[in-house]
Amino acid sequence: MMDSCTPLTAPEATRARVPTLLFATLVGIAVLPLYASQVMLDALDASLHLHAWTALVTSLTMLGYAAGLVGLVPLVDKLPNRPLIGATLAGQTACLVVAAFSGSPLVFLAASFAVGATASAIQMLVPAAASLAAPQARGAVVGNVMSGLMLGILFSRPLASVVTRALGWRGFFLADATLLATATLCAVPRLPALVPAAKPAYRSLISSLGRLIVSTEVLRRHALYQALLMIGFNAFWTSIAVVLSRAPFKCSATQIAAFAFAGAGGAIAAPLAGLAADRGYARRAKRTAHVIAIVAILCASWALTAPIPSALAVAIAAASAFLLDAGVIADQTLGRRAINLLAAEMRGRVNGLFTGLFFVGSACGAALSGPVLASSGWLGVAAVTFISFFAATLIHLIDSNRVSP
Repeated sequence: MMDSCTPLTAPEATRARVPTLLFATLVGIAVLPLYASQVMLDALDASLHLHAWTALVTSLTMLGYAAGLVGLVPLVDKLPNRPLIGATLAGQTACLVVAAFSGSPLVFLAASFAVGATASAIQMLVPAAASLAAPQARGAVVGNVMSGLMLGILFSRPLASVVTRALGWRGFFLADATLLATATLCAVPRLPALVPAAKPAYRSLISSLGRLIVSTEVLRRHALYQALLMIGFNAFWTSIAVVLSRAPFKCSATQIAAFAFAGAGGAIAAPLAGLAADRGYARRAKRTAHVIAIVAILCASWALTAPIPSALAVAIAAASAFLLDAGVIADQTLGRRAINLLAAEMRGRVNGLFTGLFFVGSACGAALSGPVLASSGWLGVAAVTFISFFAATLIHLIDSNRVSP
């Protein structure tokens, strides 16, 4: 049975025709440097002599992103959106250039933090793009933009590896800055000229974040589902390269990159999930996404431990990675659609909070993967992933009996 949803009228359908491909491309480019440094640490250390600070590069970039979610994204609810987003993306471009020409560790580390902070413009873009569509078509818009975001995340490491080998790490940062500047100039003029009716003080915006978490059940529920899924998602992807590189698989770096590209195909789930929700199947799509993720990790755990040929095991695991990504990405898309249907005056803050809250789950999954893999092997990682996926599914089923999707 369909969940309640008002049919899309012709005028609203016209309004829903927004340049989602352009916005998806922009967020995909903007997110690349958040994860790219993970595969260029050796090159950075050799060039900048980071030594003990090498491990800080990725951490500072992600900490900067978290700071941007809390400190910059709420400004969407205070300042005119188009110039705010344009300025933040211009800031990210400038920080990428500074990073590319850095001659000292401190300058590069500071630039890395700033790149992460300004990358939070992604979470300003999603609600701005969604506002161009009628509420009944918002899922499709969010899904299409989200596909660009997820492809950027999933391709960031293999792309950075290829570009760094060809052009060096400085070449990667300059190439990303060039692409980002070009995409920004093309996309920002197409953004809506949203000007918040209320202009609360910055301190009031920040202090309201805690109250929004407490008072906004839709935000809490969807952030919890995604946080649990991200524990498993990051545990899987942080460990899988190590597992595949060991006996009996002994995959090369190129083969592992191909495995990652296969998994990235799961990003196709984002627009499909958004469209399903627009047609009234939000709850059913959510449940299906969770089941797909559970089936995927069960298949992957079996394939990589079963007495079958290594090539077949890796092929089954790659197909499972595709499904796992599809399930997690679909859930995130449905969550973003739900929070972007909330009151417009708090859309910036709830988008930042949603991402920040499930970001905690992502960090936990990455932190757990190493110790669990060392102590319990692949089956331990698979167990952590299964438990987190099952918990998200169970909580959603309980919630479905008492609240609307």
